[in-house]
Amino acid sequence: MSGHSKWSTIKHKKAATDAKRSKIWTKIIKEITVAARMGGGDASGNPRLRAAVDKARAANMPNDNVQRAIRKGTGEEGGVHYEELSYEAYGPGGVALLIDIMTDSRNRTAAEIRHVLERHNGKLAAVGAVAYLFKKHGVLAFEGASEDALTELAIDLGADDVRASPTTIEVITDPHDFEKIRDGFIAKGFKPTHAEVQMVPSTTVRIEGKDAESMVKLLSALEDHDDVQNVHANFDIDDKVLEQLSA
Repeated sequence: MSGHSKWSTIKHKKAATDAKRSKIWTKIIKEITVAARMGGGDASGNPRLRAAVDKARAANMPNDNVQRAIRKGTGEEGGVHYEELSYEAYGPGGVALLIDIMTDSRNRTAAEIRHVLERHNGKLAAVGAVAYLFKKHGVLAFEGASEDALTELAIDLGADDVRASPTTIEVITDPHDFEKIRDGFIAKGFKPTHAEVQMVPSTTVRIEGKDAESMVKLLSALEDHDDVQNVHANFDIDDKVLEQLSA
């Protein structure tokens, strides 16, 4: 299991209680607005919007906020037009990064992201330099559950893989089967710690010491940026070290 998956679990736990909830809501509102603009305001017929609304509910966002974002996306209310793009970059220790952006000013965001990277021993990469290292998968993360039971159910539900670490078990799915498999686990009493479609690395880079510390600081700084929706990385850091650095 890559360290980035463990980071995602830590991040989702903190998001439920810390002072960054309003920033998380802002990012989800952007996603809802863009999803509604691209695929319509009916979540039942728009998988991307449905996933964004599920995120909003998990983050305890009021329904009024959700509906307002949908109306902005469909044009029923005025709103900012966001452009979607991705930056490829390298972090400390040669870690590969994919940074998903939603912005109303491409030039401003590019300059700001470059500055964040440079402050934390990272740099922008050429187009195509790291994207090939990632593939889109559904990821369900579980803690405190039986690996045997999860594996058996994962096979029955048609999941692609099960990956275990000392503290977390991940079930990997085809992105098209993600919702069906997630709902199947929940129906059997296995609620994931977090569940989302993300870019999963095909290879990982083990980092320790100062590189690990700089990597966690870089991830935090990037995800704290208003225009950054997601950061995908192929680092591998010892679980206990990652928890200590993320505290």
